[in-house]
Amino acid sequence: MDQATTNLPTDPTCTDPMVVNCVAYAADGQRLRDITIEEISDVLETPDQWVWVGLHEPNAALLKKLGEEFALHPLAIEDARNAHQRAKIELYGESLFIVAQTAQVVSGVIAFGETHIFMGHRYIVTVRHGASLSYANARRVCEQSPQMLAFGPSYPLYAVLDFIVDNFFPIVREFREELQELEEEIFQETFKREMIRRLYDLKKELVTLRLAIAPLQDILNQLIRQYPGLVRDEVRPYFRDVFDHTARINESTDTMREMLTAALSVNLALVTVAQGEVVKRLAGWAALLAAPTLLASWYGMNFKAMPELDKPWAYPAMIVITAGICGALYWVLRRAKWL
Repeated sequence: MDQATTNLPTDPTCTDPMVVNCVAYAADGQRLRDITIEEISDVLETPDQWVWVGLHEPNAALLKKLGEEFALHPLAIEDARNAHQRAKIELYGESLFIVAQTAQVVSGVIAFGETHIFMGHRYIVTVRHGASLSYANARRVCEQSPQMLAFGPSYPLYAVLDFIVDNFFPIVREFREELQELEEEIFQETFKREMIRRLYDLKKELVTLRLAIAPLQDILNQLIRQYPGLVRDEVRPYFRDVFDHTARINESTDTMREMLTAALSVNLALVTVAQGEVVKRLAGWAALLAAPTLLASWYGMNFKAMPELDKPWAYPAMIVITAGICGALYWVLRRAKWL
């Protein structure tokens, strides 16, 4: 994993580093102006206007103020403050609260974060924690299509979720390339402990990635079928498109997990076969050396009645017999491919 990280873009008009964007929009989708957190309630009192707020790791005071401006449920505010929540979608009165896992490559390693989303009839709030790219690009794309922003906050919700899911594709692609490299190394004659560690680490990251992407399918499924007062019918087909993307990523991770399991099994089998070949060769050489060792040990005993000891040709004959036995054993073991 060597994908470079991307700096988090921020809105230069914001003086608070935790507030990335805070913008008011008209009912026709046109961007009106940047506003402060304190102005949110005033904008919501104005008919035919709605607000899109983007926060990055806000503190408790900012979240409390946000809860007061939008009248958010305290349990949702508590979850957004503590982070480390499971991916989920919950309905609090007239407001949706969504938790989505995000992923980003940091220093060659996949780091995971969270995005908490509050959405009502006239507002949407995104709260980023941990590893996550800014949603400034998603906002920019939305503002280039004011006719879609005219559908209200449900379209920015689609844009943010689509941006989250699309960021998983490069990571899955990196996984696939690394897996292909490991597969080539598996079938080499040399076996490395480091390769087994890489296979294990890759499988562990794939499991974590699947835990991040799989719950999004349930979230999107609910957005496609439920919440008629909050999600516009015109936007539901777009959520179906994001659902298809999550299904593709989920299937890819499942396939790669199975391939990694097979790769680990193949590697173990190849190591076992290689060890068996070594043992066979050692056993063959041991059998080859056993014959002269046995004969030498017999004639090396301190006995007077050993056969042919008194003959002058006995010693050369024993050497010839030993060499013949060794040659015959070598030929047999060679044909059996033990040597």
